[in-house]
Formats: sequence, structure tokens, C-alpha cells
Amino acid sequence: MSESTNHPQIFCLRLKSAREAKGLSQKKLGILAGIDEFVASTRINRYEKGVHQASIEVAQQLADVLNVPLAYFYTEDDELANLLLHWKQLDQQTKDAILKLIVR
Repeated sequence: MSESTNHPQIFCLRLKSAREAKGLSQKKLGILAGIDEFVASTRINRYEKGVHQASIEVAQQLADVLNVPLAYFYTEDDELANLLLHWKQLDQQTKDAILKLIVR
């Protein structure tokens, strides 16, 4: 993210990126996250455009559907965001080995 990117923009960009990576339309994502089908597309669009901010509960529902950690939506650091996406896919033995390397 650039120096001028603010926290709400980070959420917007990461939400759109995760949705597109899963190949979901805004409407489909909204419906899968439990948003009424008649407003699902509009709500997701407004979250992605930054018109409205999702509550932490809605953000968690979106993260669950997109199979990303909630923290992915909020971290400023692109490398950390990438790590968060991959971390969820690692087995526990690999996670333990990585933690052993970095935590001293």
C-alpha cells in the first residue's frame, strides 16, 4: 500500500482483491455472507468503494466466505497480507517451524 492509503481504503482494496481472487460477483459474495439477496450487490459495492464501512461482524462473515483471515482486510503491509493469506493454508508443523525461526 502507498503512504497515502488510509485504513478504510485498505479494507476496500483487500475485500475487492479477495473477492476477485475467488471469482465471486459482488452479489454472490453478499448472499454467501448472509446479506439479503436484494441488497447484496449494492452493499458489497459500497464496502468496496468505501461509501460504507462493514462492521467487524460483517467483515468476519466476508472473511469466512472468502477463506481469508480477518486481519488480511486491515493490515497496511502488503507482505504481511500475503503471509496471512498463505498462513491459513499451512499445516501446523510448518507453522511451528516458521514460528521457531522468527520468535527468539
